[in-house]
Amino acid sequence: MENSFLSSDETDLKSDFISACRNEHHSQVPVWFMRQAGRSLPEYKKIRGEGSILEAASDPERAAQITLQPVERYGVDAAILFSDIMVPVHSIDFGVEIQPGIGPVVENPFKSIEDLKRLRALEPEVDVPYVGETIKILSRECPVPIIGFAGAPFTVASYLIEGKPSRSLKKTKALMEKEPHIWDLLMNKLSEITISSLNHQIESGASAIQLFDSWAGLIDPKSYEQKVFPYSKKVLSSIDNSLVPKIHFGVGTQPILHLIAAAGADVVGIDSKTPIDVAREKLGDEIAIQGNLDPEICLESIEVVEEAVSKILTLNNNNFGHIFNLGHGVLPNTDPEILSRVVEMVHSHKLPESKNG
Repeated sequence: MENSFLSSDETDLKSDFISACRNEHHSQVPVWFMRQAGRSLPEYKKIRGEGSILEAASDPERAAQITLQPVERYGVDAAILFSDIMVPVHSIDFGVEIQPGIGPVVENPFKSIEDLKRLRALEPEVDVPYVGETIKILSRECPVPIIGFAGAPFTVASYLIEGKPSRSLKKTKALMEKEPHIWDLLMNKLSEITISSLNHQIESGASAIQLFDSWAGLIDPKSYEQKVFPYSKKVLSSIDNSLVPKIHFGVGTQPILHLIAAAGADVVGIDSKTPIDVAREKLGDEIAIQGNLDPEICLESIEVVEEAVSKILTLNNNNFGHIFNLGHGVLPNTDPEILSRVVEMVHSHKLPESKNG
């Protein structure tokens, strides 16, 4: 790859995405999509190879290429690293694989205090050097800011305990309620692993980070506040570089949006069921918001998509602290032309000259 773009620092200075994260003035609404790199792109399928996503993510040149594909195709305002939230625990040999059509599968799920021995500290330069190498390649090649990311301790814990994706989280809730001491030890270990992972990504050149707590909305608000929130807060408060914007995202989190923000987020990601004006009422104007087009709508006609995009932009009411995104990840059967049109529409929406304008 040739180095033909701005350095990461220069890119950030000119970035609508970074400005929106900081709730600062910029000219147009920035847009990127969760899972923009991958399954829905024909060019991804050409270079992905036959192995698992974990294998592709561990090849820096290939992972960098995949990360750049949606930037080159759509002209999005940020590039999220091609990787997976289970990479850190996979790298320390907990026994995690990503199965197509299922997701993370754990051969021997977490069941007792003895399993804590399997969660050793993450040494990024030894365990996941390819993550840093990928970001360093992107820092030279990518024309937009790079987003590093990690799974929040709760969501990663749920996969380790359940052994596979689960909507009931029966085993996770049982451990949380019946074994509070083990729960605390597990969450603290996962917090430290997450902190090491995110700081490594930032040191390697990531311009922003996103903490994914996809299953946070599956537990009641009281349990979230007492058993989950402290650990997400620990992670976000342990980011070494205070200049790097922190995005905190979960699904079904409307009742706990204030806590998602209070954990230390500069940007709160909202799902498709949380209207952006409702989120603003809960969070105020100082916190930036990311979202929140329904991924299912992107499977509809262009007219339906355009109407939905227009509604979100209208509800945002020209607030500078808005990053346009989906309410969850891009679905595999999404037509790339639809996403191209979304980017075009969002970029055509110009913001006023000032916050008072």
